[in-house]
Amino acid sequence: MGLGILLIGLFLALLLLRVPVAAALGASAVCVIAAGGLGLQVVSFNFQAGIAKFPLLAIPFFILAGAVMDRAGIAERIVRLLLALMGGWRAGAAITTVLAGMFWGAVSGSGPATVAALGGILIPMMVRQGYAPGFAAGLVAASAELSIIIPPSIALIVYATLASTSVAQQFWAGILPGILIGGLLGLAAVLVVRARGWGEAVKVEVPRFRLFLEAVPGLLTPLVILGGIYGGVFTPTEAAAVGVFWGLFVGFFVYRTLRPAHLVPLLVEAGVSSAVVMAIVAWAGIFAWAADTVGLVGRASQVLLEWAGNPLALMLVLNLFWLVLGMLLDAVSIYYLTLPILLPVMLHMGWDPVWMGIVMTVNMAIGQITPPVAVNLFVSARISGLPIEKIWREIWPFVLASAVGLLLLAYWPFLRRVLWGS
Repeated sequence: MGLGILLIGLFLALLLLRVPVAAALGASAVCVIAAGGLGLQVVSFNFQAGIAKFPLLAIPFFILAGAVMDRAGIAERIVRLLLALMGGWRAGAAITTVLAGMFWGAVSGSGPATVAALGGILIPMMVRQGYAPGFAAGLVAASAELSIIIPPSIALIVYATLASTSVAQQFWAGILPGILIGGLLGLAAVLVVRARGWGEAVKVEVPRFRLFLEAVPGLLTPLVILGGIYGGVFTPTEAAAVGVFWGLFVGFFVYRTLRPAHLVPLLVEAGVSSAVVMAIVAWAGIFAWAADTVGLVGRASQVLLEWAGNPLALMLVLNLFWLVLGMLLDAVSIYYLTLPILLPVMLHMGWDPVWMGIVMTVNMAIGQITPPVAVNLFVSARISGLPIEKIWREIWPFVLASAVGLLLLAYWPFLRRVLWGS
């Protein structure tokens, strides 16, 4: 266990020194491998093996698809349609923001990418309606958390790869929880808007039918991607590539907002974002191997199994653990760090790994809007030009709403057994 303590200690120390997560994972793992005489030659092999998995090819394609569709103008047309439909209500702008976040979650699969795509449109729109700028930026960040719950989610792709579940099945399981969390976020937003007397009805001059026709290519995007997966036409990885070509088709031939000159910047943007994710995947895999080899995984699993007699308490402990980790790390790192420990526990408890994947991912989604890391909030602050502290003060109703949804999802099997005896 001495090497296990050294591994965790080095990793935490590097994080406190503000070393990037991928570098902290890699450096701590390599140091322990060298100190323990485990053979440094395994580093290069595990680095390549960790990312040489077919399902992971979907990650760069989905990132590129989101970038292409954003540049094509799909987000702007979807927001205009939603505002025309919801703008007659006093809190219509807030509801539009949540619905837009839910829709874009079915396009990008990344919380920060959703904030980047929608923030420049939605934050000024809500400010014009009299909302506090911090609240507007916080609501966009909170709505973007749905992107890692609603398919196609990059986080769920990684989880399915590690837990050996079906990516398509994991995607399917994320739809209703995403709608549930979205509904709770919308309810929280409406209550805050009404309590503070913000907002007014918005009259859209353009006919709704015309706005609908303009938005149809964008509205078809989730149907093309998810319909193809569940219809058995193509795999999730192939669906990601299809999403790229669909976005290019809409941008070049339907909206005519894309030009050949846009392709290189889009590829560079997607390449940089993909490299960040895949670097974390590769180094986290080596870290997980080192933790398993030095006995840390087995010991941690034994500690958790001591709670096996009380599944309700064990679930509470796990959720608190994931929430704390989600405040500090990204979802991909957390999956690699904890799943080797948790999979034996899930098997022992008889818990469905697909369901547990959704519960874990909702915790990670809450972490995207919970300080101190809160990556969605930092992206929203950059787009809005606000100090991060102003957004932190406004985010808590949405954290609470998400936590209520998490409790419902985490304890649903237990509630179902109590209510219906099944």
